[in-house]
Amino acid sequence: MTEDVVDKVLFKCEGLPEFNEFTPQRIEKEFPSILEKLNSDFNNIEIKFSSLINNEKLNWENIMQPLNKINEELRWSWGVISHLNSVKNSEELRNVYAKLLPHVINLGNKFGQSKIIYKALKTLRENNNFDVTKNRILDKEIIDMEHSGISLSESDQKSYNTISERLGELSTKFSNNVLDATNKWHLILDNKSQVKGLPERVLELMALSAQRHLKKDGDIDSQSGPWKLSLDIPTYTAFMSYAEDSSLREKLYKAFVSRASEGDENNSQIIEEILSLRTKQAKLLGYDSWADLSLSTKMAGKINSVEKLLEELREPSFKAAELELENLNNFANKNGFNDDNQLKPWDISYWSELLRKEKLNLDQEALRPWFPLEDVLQGLFRLCEKLFDIKVVEANGEAPVWNEDVLFFNIFNNSNNKIASFYLDPFSRPESKRGGAWMDECLNKNIDSEGNKIVPVAYLVCNQTPPSKNKPSLMSFDEVQTLFHEFGHGLQHMLTTIDLPQAAGINNVEWDAVELPSQFMENWCFDKKTLLNIARHYETGEKLHDEDYEKLCANRTFNCGMGTLRQLHFAITDLRLHSNLTSYQELNSDEIRRDIAKNTTLIPPINEDKFLCCFSHIFAGGYSAGYYSYKWAEVLSADAFSMFEEAGLENDQEIKDIGKNFKETILSLGGSLPPLEIFKLFRGREPKTDPLIRHLGLKATS
Repeated sequence: MTEDVVDKVLFKCEGLPEFNEFTPQRIEKEFPSILEKLNSDFNNIEIKFSSLINNEKLNWENIMQPLNKINEELRWSWGVISHLNSVKNSEELRNVYAKLLPHVINLGNKFGQSKIIYKALKTLRENNNFDVTKNRILDKEIIDMEHSGISLSESDQKSYNTISERLGELSTKFSNNVLDATNKWHLILDNKSQVKGLPERVLELMALSAQRHLKKDGDIDSQSGPWKLSLDIPTYTAFMSYAEDSSLREKLYKAFVSRASEGDENNSQIIEEILSLRTKQAKLLGYDSWADLSLSTKMAGKINSVEKLLEELREPSFKAAELELENLNNFANKNGFNDDNQLKPWDISYWSELLRKEKLNLDQEALRPWFPLEDVLQGLFRLCEKLFDIKVVEANGEAPVWNEDVLFFNIFNNSNNKIASFYLDPFSRPESKRGGAWMDECLNKNIDSEGNKIVPVAYLVCNQTPPSKNKPSLMSFDEVQTLFHEFGHGLQHMLTTIDLPQAAGINNVEWDAVELPSQFMENWCFDKKTLLNIARHYETGEKLHDEDYEKLCANRTFNCGMGTLRQLHFAITDLRLHSNLTSYQELNSDEIRRDIAKNTTLIPPINEDKFLCCFSHIFAGGYSAGYYSYKWAEVLSADAFSMFEEAGLENDQEIKDIGKNFKETILSLGGSLPPLEIFKLFRGREPKTDPLIRHLGLKATS
């Protein structure tokens, strides 16, 4: 076999990617030929559609199938590159990515601004009596084209395309700056007093990190150091929660909240340009603001609807948070804290952890041994087997992976037919993997041109604590919830029964409803039977004690006012930054955020706090004017879970029946129907906010 023949297999645009074959060099060399092919295919589609329009022979198959094929080839090929850019980042790859991105954006604009395709879709929609699902798909395709500038004049289209390309560049630069700034900052600690209070697990992690950084050989010494203090989430959160050295916590906190706000990695001006360009693009399309444009395709629909929900939650959260902060200040002052008698931002996590231990007798760190990754996964899979009648089977080695830590699984139905697969990339790799956790599509459910069924495949990516020298990955309870959350997204993608790929899984689901299954799954972490079925000590096999379960449940509402207020601060800031409010016209984004903080924070952001410079969700992700979706969907998920609570969580048969209903509606129907209709099919009524207020422990203050 010649090298040329081997090269052709890289972008096969079907099946699982051969990750071991993808290098920056091969991507740079071979992706342009994919773009060429797609451009050629696009030209052929336009010729074919023109003929069909003239001869009035349009039908679903001859219009939607060619469009799906070309879109899927672009999604598959660029999706692999984007995925690797997130989980196996390198300077070489990001340069290739940045070089190719404008071509991908231009191709997308070309698709979205084809008058022939637009006319074909409009004619197909108007002249046929399709079912609800096909009409929803067509409506979505048409509005997407309208939001891509199809109706604009030639000069306005040119402006639109220039803005799109620039926004793509800025988003990539923003993300790279956050990654670089996070990796750049570190301190090497060599005095035991500097790490006093840190659990042994964290000392091992930091000592190993120091050894790698200093390129030293031999065994690490977690007790003598040195230790590397850095901004990756496992290290940062642990140090802020447990380190007794307040001055080091202050230094770490200030470094974290000021990431990407100075020097070569400064995102400040990038933010202003992104906001300005989004406004211009929205106005070109006839909307008053980017928020209006964004909400036009979401469940909420209007800015006022979102503001109303956020305010309903803000008021009780603020009252609860005031009480919580007062209690925390009193506790700290009684226990030796006397820095002006008011806690600073870098003190909150530390003193909260001490108060948690005293008030709830809960040491979260001490519970990690009960949550080894392998046992958590098995417990999660058993829960899904009970609720959704599926079986998850490990299949490592069956699929190529991008890192040796990546796991692969297959999902089977009750007839033992494989219905889906997923990758799980569980551990933090701060040098090459972006922070956070997410689910993405590898393959969508589909039926190919030869009638073969394509099963959906998901990427599930977390950033949890990696294994140490002698221990497996021992998860914090927060990390357990994150895994359940991402698996919920995965379930909606993988358990879909819709064969039309444009509405299968998470496709065509309104953005503010897409968090419903993920947040729904988090609720099961607080179900006694589920949790005790998961939690076993990794060495002794001992089950988690009932009293520890009760403590974790009590912890769910511990300082919940402050936690909820923090999320509302993010959501309101995002919405108002994108709403073009006249009262904010003379202010920059940081000044707007600080003004909003007056009603959404109890401790004003310090001068160094440039949080927006690393708010990747809205400046480098898909959540612009959509961060509220977490709270919007939380209303839906809490209400959905309350149906199980009402039936009695101990009632196995009832739970199975309701789980079957949840699977056949929320998880199965994807974007085939409006999300409110699907919710009502499951719940029998419209959603209520009461269950969420109760789950958050805020009812008494509302």
